[in-house]
Amino acid sequence: QETVKKITGLDIEVKPVLPSPKTREFRSKVQYPVSQTKVSKRLLAGYYKRGSHELVNIKYCPIQPKIIDKITEFIRNKAQELGISGYNENIKKGFKGELRHIVYRFSKSKNECIIIFVVNDTKLSEKFKNLAKKVMAEFAHVKGCLINYNTTNSNLILSGDTRKIQGENHVIEEIDGKVFKISANSFFQVNIGSAENIFNTVKEIIQTNYPSSRILDAYSGVSSFGIWLSDIAKEVVSVEEAPSATKDAADNVKLNNVTNLTALNGDAKKIFEQLVEKGEKFDVTVLDPPRKGCEKESLDYAIKLSEKAIVYVSCNPSTLARDLKYLHENRFTTRYIQPVDMFCHSYHIESVAWLEKN
Repeated sequence: QETVKKITGLDIEVKPVLPSPKTREFRSKVQYPVSQTKVSKRLLAGYYKRGSHELVNIKYCPIQPKIIDKITEFIRNKAQELGISGYNENIKKGFKGELRHIVYRFSKSKNECIIIFVVNDTKLSEKFKNLAKKVMAEFAHVKGCLINYNTTNSNLILSGDTRKIQGENHVIEEIDGKVFKISANSFFQVNIGSAENIFNTVKEIIQTNYPSSRILDAYSGVSSFGIWLSDIAKEVVSVEEAPSATKDAADNVKLNNVTNLTALNGDAKKIFEQLVEKGEKFDVTVLDPPRKGCEKESLDYAIKLSEKAIVYVSCNPSTLARDLKYLHENRFTTRYIQPVDMFCHSYHIESVAWLEKN
């Protein structure tokens, strides 16, 4: 509320925060950096100390499923036995090590996961084939192991090059009868219970005020909003830049027997421009951009495309406020903001803002 007031200068109603249904074991995506000790070469997997790149080995994390603690400990030990080295970003010249990250995508409804080994390499070694085989033999929860090739000198975790080693390359999440296929590189909310709160908040706004609408679902990921809204919408058009997410979206449309949703792959700004040129109009636009918010040009197109309302979903109050200010200057008024506790035990917050066209 303070951030919105400071940046917009407006007194916008901020409703009480919707709590997370679970405050422990709620995370469905886990990304562990990996390194190793200098002398014993013991593999470490955990999180960085605050404000540093000093890795703390984590054996128990209460916000993720307990089974991930067990799988991670098994991977640490077996990877070391197989001679897999941990990544060392401080090495300036020469080989920095093999295993950079261990990434989990977990399905709450199925109680199973896939594991992505992020490696500083360009080809799959026998060591990782053996590691995948051992992990899947040990844990029934693990439905697939994948490899992601990342040789960049950056903080990027997953590159765009992910390939299957063994088993499945995705998880299936079911929320209130809706089914979502989620691949390694596809975006999906990390807290499934709070994601359902967000989906229902957006649905209630549209169903109550704009029934049987034509909806534009921008930055759509695997078309989670589009599929959630499809049974109250006349038509949904989803826009997503990531090819893996767009492919998942097409599969999710089939899995849910949705017949009124079209998934488009491409940069939101460019597709918005094409839709404007074609004279397309939508009753409601749902915006769910990354933390940096929307580019000004994207907002300009959204303003032209939206005849009645914009529902803006944000994980960053500052960029949300910035974009709300711009929308207020261009014929929109925010009715209210509904915060949702997506990231428990942190100051981060997810928000749903409802704006109507004047």
